[in-house]
Amino acid sequence: MNYTLITGASGGIGERLAEICAKNGENLILVARSIDKLENLKSAFSGKYNVDVITVEKDLARENAAEELWSFAEEKNLCVNALINNAGFGDWGEFVGCDIKKQDDMISLNIVTLIHMCKLFGKAMKKRGDGKIMNLASVAAFCAGPYMSVYYASKAFVLSFSQALREELLPYGVTVTALCPGPTATDFEKNAGIGNQRLFSAAGSKDKIAEKGYMAMKKGKAVCVTGKYSAVTVVGTRIASRRTCRKIVGKMNRGKTK
Repeated sequence: MNYTLITGASGGIGERLAEICAKNGENLILVARSIDKLENLKSAFSGKYNVDVITVEKDLARENAAEELWSFAEEKNLCVNALINNAGFGDWGEFVGCDIKKQDDMISLNIVTLIHMCKLFGKAMKKRGDGKIMNLASVAAFCAGPYMSVYYASKAFVLSFSQALREELLPYGVTVTALCPGPTATDFEKNAGIGNQRLFSAAGSKDKIAEKGYMAMKKGKAVCVTGKYSAVTVVGTRIASRRTCRKIVGKMNRGKTK
């Protein structure tokens, strides 16, 4: 039986992607730290859409989290033919004054666990000659981000890595898609400590982002940029100089208000 594995599935874009997959008849493996939220989704999706839903409580920022998920799938004989690496978080503030442990955790989750998941499940997909991977990057991947420096850099890594991995796996029938949403109406800004920051005044809909991301993954697109704000930003980074881009982003990110 085939499954779609979604990390960070307990809320935001991950939750919406989970429901879209279930609505399209896909069995799910949902992974997050909030097992109660996952169990609620399991009850809702399995009943409404008649799909099998498996929930896994796991802190994906922890070392060997990807390996443990792989072992779990192997032991249960679960065939993951679609992998959505959605889990991630950001942090706001000057880098030299930041909590370095939080930055380490961010790198572990946004980058290390993601590449381990791609390695383990991507290898199996290559062997079978079929599979889809979607990695959550961000419009932040297209420029440097003062006051959110590590987050922006982590998403630039995800975008670059995803495109490179795509070229390696495409001859074997496996596609890799980088989803690049702009500011989104989720709990991201609250968890990042951004507060009522100007960047999120034009936050996009997680429903529309998830729908476009899902369709892009199904079509095997390399990169999916969602939202008018995001499209303008990406074009702007190609036209303006790096200096101009980082100055603008720095001004926007610095504009935190209470």
